[in-house]
Amino acid sequence: MSKMQLGVIFGSRTCEHEVSVISALQLMRAANRDTYDVIPIYISKKGEWFTGEPLFEMATFSPFEESRKGIVRVTLDLTAGSGVLTTLEPAKGLFGKDHHRLVARLDCVIPVMHGMHGEDGSLQGLLEMCNLPYASSGVGASALGMDKVYMKDFFKGCGFPVLPSCWFLRKAWEADPEQIMEQIEKELSYPVFVKPASLGSSIGVSRATDRKSLKEALEVAYEFDRKVLVEKGIEDPLELNCSVLGYNGEAKASPIEMPITSGALLSFMDKYGSNSSKGMASLKRVLPAPVEPELRDEIQSLSLRIFKAMDCKGVVRIDYMFAPQENRLYITEINTIPGSLAFYLWEASGISYAELIDQMVHCALEAKEDKDNSNYAFTSDILKNITLGGKAGAKNGLKNA
Repeated sequence: MSKMQLGVIFGSRTCEHEVSVISALQLMRAANRDTYDVIPIYISKKGEWFTGEPLFEMATFSPFEESRKGIVRVTLDLTAGSGVLTTLEPAKGLFGKDHHRLVARLDCVIPVMHGMHGEDGSLQGLLEMCNLPYASSGVGASALGMDKVYMKDFFKGCGFPVLPSCWFLRKAWEADPEQIMEQIEKELSYPVFVKPASLGSSIGVSRATDRKSLKEALEVAYEFDRKVLVEKGIEDPLELNCSVLGYNGEAKASPIEMPITSGALLSFMDKYGSNSSKGMASLKRVLPAPVEPELRDEIQSLSLRIFKAMDCKGVVRIDYMFAPQENRLYITEINTIPGSLAFYLWEASGISYAELIDQMVHCALEAKEDKDNSNYAFTSDILKNITLGGKAGAKNGLKNA
């Protein structure tokens, strides 16, 4: 029986580029090589696509040199159902011609992208056009999960618990920063957390306790995004995370973790600094979290409801804040492609990383089958009734149709 050709796409033009590299290398090393031929597909910070054996090694990326032996620049054929990666080889000899050489033919793809240009629905849209099965949430859920403003509005519409917040565009901040800060102080009380709307890994996130620190936090956040969310803070919260795995309404929730922070904010260095080769798996945590059974059940139940409401696929991680003073749970965010694919949470429930990959691939193939079972062949006689006689004729034809 032939192996599945499993593409792993990672990197891309994002502030979380390096985090994506770590997560992807973890996944590729964990995949069962008796089942899969793993094909690394690295998107550089310039947006160029590459494959090749050196991409399995961490040293290849510090720094990345595309001229290194074994690295091949490739292009994905956008023809629906093709799945072909090709490379352009230059002509040889006086009368030779440039030609495309087939490098790989993908059966399935696991996007291991964090942040913009990959986790935000853009790559998912490309894969939908290519009709390639892929093991992450779809276009809608990915886009919704990337933008914290859209995400919070969606959660509020579903009746899910979120913290009070407000948001502003960079253009408004540049026009009148004092008015923006006055509005924030009117709507929210300190402390507040200031976050770029479409960024993860705590990059650009700051805690503000007064007008001075608020201004500094907003200036930092607007360096990373044109849209910034300002959210009410909680004093001494418990941070709790839960992963969900599944597709098509059938899903299961992982054990709950409690990350250990070095301060009031779970920073980028908290997540990745202690051992950069392990990504989110290196984060200090208590697993399972020491919470009451009632709170554990509430988090797992709410996580499943969120997963279903967003029509997610594969593996996600949902982050929460629990306010002890209020005895109330709040959703912080959903990560549709979580750091390290949250494999450590599933290992705690007895599912190895290799088994987790198998289940993600199964979700991808099931979603592809669902898509193929939909009817895309509706035809009509509309074109027969339209005649094009110049610009005016075209307009009249469409109007009459």
